[in-house]
Amino acid sequence: MTVPENVQRPGPQTGLIWRPITPEDLDGWYALIRRMAETDKPGWVEDRADLEHILVRPNDHPALDTLLGHDTGGTPRAFGSVSANPGSGRVLGFGGVDPQWRRRGIGTAVYRWQAARARNRLTGKEKGEKVLRSFAEEDNASHVALLHSAGAKVVRYFTEMTRPLQGDLPQVPLPEGMEFVTFHADLSERFRLAHNEAFLDHWGSEPRDPESWKFTVTHPQFRADWSFAVVDKSSGEFAAYQLASFDPETKQIFGYTEGYTELLGVLRNWRGMRLTPAMLSEAMNRFLASGMEHAGLGVDTENPSGALRIYEQLGYVPVSRQITFDLPLVPGNSPS
Repeated sequence: MTVPENVQRPGPQTGLIWRPITPEDLDGWYALIRRMAETDKPGWVEDRADLEHILVRPNDHPALDTLLGHDTGGTPRAFGSVSANPGSGRVLGFGGVDPQWRRRGIGTAVYRWQAARARNRLTGKEKGEKVLRSFAEEDNASHVALLHSAGAKVVRYFTEMTRPLQGDLPQVPLPEGMEFVTFHADLSERFRLAHNEAFLDHWGSEPRDPESWKFTVTHPQFRADWSFAVVDKSSGEFAAYQLASFDPETKQIFGYTEGYTELLGVLRNWRGMRLTPAMLSEAMNRFLASGMEHAGLGVDTENPSGALRIYEQLGYVPVSRQITFDLPLVPGNSPS
């Protein structure tokens, strides 16, 4: 498969040699991700499994949708990728530059390529807004400036929060007649359907298909023993759920081990019953029993449900904020 003429890779003026990413690049690509993380301290860092997944996603084409820039010695110094769910006009951009190679125009070149490739992917039949969506850590001034200068607009803020698991933890019981049921594979599809229903009215959310859900619950960092549903004992219905994960490298990056609430949702008919604090209380106890030092999660800062306030009341404090940028994908609207 060849790259369309109007989606050319960056040129030699960047000082790098560009080509699509292949499975043989995984070690070097992951090493680049780690170098970036050590400098940028982002709220979340991709695991090797996440990079492997980029190269096998059924709706994407690695030969067209990925980009790797390496120096003359073969060391990866920059990368980019784009992805989208079937039928969606929202294309997600992911990329970065080695800290030692920044301020040379490489990030701008990668973003221009992402925008061109995202626009090239559109068929005109997609649903919803047609944008290239990118994410930047708020304190990464150069990345934020790049996206602003390219014409992308801020559309949302997400906050990463953490809570030390020391002293007395909040103990919030479930309402009478409800129980926690720990995740296991036989319930996976019910968890997926519960997630899709709970997030139906959440900003920026798109339904998880079986393929993407399988990746979530088989990810190396996923912890089934920390994940559970809240079940109504009389009907057997799912009222809410929480999925949790553990990145073994959080100690190296942030200085503490952390059990992380990856996904949490309450289905519409069960809202207003304090199920969220009950789930987080249960999660904290499970994290602590496994030797974790902190509990962590991410929150949509503008979520109208008041989630940020609930988390603060439970002792979570902000540690970083991520900005979501959208670049409209309309003809002739190329990054500056």
